[in-house]
Amino acid sequence: MLFVAMMSCIKAAGMLPPGQIVFFRSFFAIIPIIIYLAWRRELATAVATRHPVSHVLRGLVGVASMGASFYGLTLLPLPDAIAINYAQPMFVIVFSAVFLGEVVRMYRWSAVIAGMIGVVIISWPKLTVLTGSGFGVNEATGVIAVLISAMLSAIAMLLVRKLVATERAATIVLWFSLMSTLFGLASWPFGWASLTPTQAILLVSCGLLGGVAQLFMTESYRHAEMSTIAPFEYSSMVVGIVVGYFLFSDIPTIETLVGGSIVVAAGVFIIWREHQLGLERDRARRAMTP
Repeated sequence: MLFVAMMSCIKAAGMLPPGQIVFFRSFFAIIPIIIYLAWRRELATAVATRHPVSHVLRGLVGVASMGASFYGLTLLPLPDAIAINYAQPMFVIVFSAVFLGEVVRMYRWSAVIAGMIGVVIISWPKLTVLTGSGFGVNEATGVIAVLISAMLSAIAMLLVRKLVATERAATIVLWFSLMSTLFGLASWPFGWASLTPTQAILLVSCGLLGGVAQLFMTESYRHAEMSTIAPFEYSSMVVGIVVGYFLFSDIPTIETLVGGSIVVAAGVFIIWREHQLGLERDRARRAMTP
């Protein structure tokens, strides 16, 4: 719900440079993160790392994903942007197989194909570039931006998988917030918009909401397995439809509802399958332990 509220603030702020939005989202997110780390007495050691280059690379990819997502969000109805972004777990599976050599069998490949079909169903009516109406600042551009964001987010997820082997969650979260703040600020020479007081309040709120949401998500993984938690993230689709209708008069199309349902079902199946494979690996390890 907090992430949907964050996205709503960004959408309500209107068309702004993505780098400027990334800066506000990241800089003001640091405030609740620092308060949280200080409360847990982890602030003094949170920045310490043996892999600064990995954090910078994760920051670059994450910022690019964030910027593309925010740009697409300004061009698409809220429910559509949320639903298309659900393609991220499918890209994680594909990239894990291609770049990491992970074995992906028929069940997960079937879920990936079904999920991509769902994304096509959502996106097809908006891809006006395919019907000859031109490629401009329109919903087609928004669809492409959100898809690029999902792909980059999947790459960032693979980088985080490598980082968690040696780094604490607090270190990963703080480094990403610092890196994205710096990268967002670096976009200033390329043009930032003058903000109205309302826009400034919305962007500051977006950062604070994003920071608190990130902390809740991180804390949830402390108390339950990812396979238990991840399906609840799909509740943002329902919340997004409600918020989009009442705040932005976004009425979900039948394509969004049908395609979104397929994507959600495929994502939940992938999470369930990952959980089952994890249980199988645990049983195999226990069987080999004398």
